[in-house]
Amino acid sequence: MKIYTCSKEQGKKVEKYQSHLATYVKMIQTNEAATIGYMYIDGEGTVGHHPAPIPQLFIVVEGKGWVTGGDQKRIPIRRGEAALWGKGEWHTSGSETGMAVIVIQSEELNPETFMERKKHA
Repeated sequence: MKIYTCSKEQGKKVEKYQSHLATYVKMIQTNEAATIGYMYIDGEGTVGHHPAPIPQLFIVVEGKGWVTGGDQKRIPIRRGEAALWGKGEWHTSGSETGMAVIVIQSEELNPETFMERKKHA
């Protein structure tokens, strides 16, 4: 599992279209088909331990929680961060207080092209 930061500081100012005080953080670009979904994990909720059917990017947009890789070691994750699981990688996610995430799945995910990788224990 890899953790990325997608904080405002990583983005670029939007200067077109008379934009004001707007920042865009590019996260991925795919040539292959991708599915994009919004997931809510309520307080004390979990998504059980399972393998990723294809590479999966899990982007926290609200709240905080935790994610695991195959070792099931909980890594804290919060708004402005994203976890990437490779195809077949076992993982779990959950939250004590609730979080909302965007999940992007595609055979072709390379967030390191645009986002900074975060070190985790």
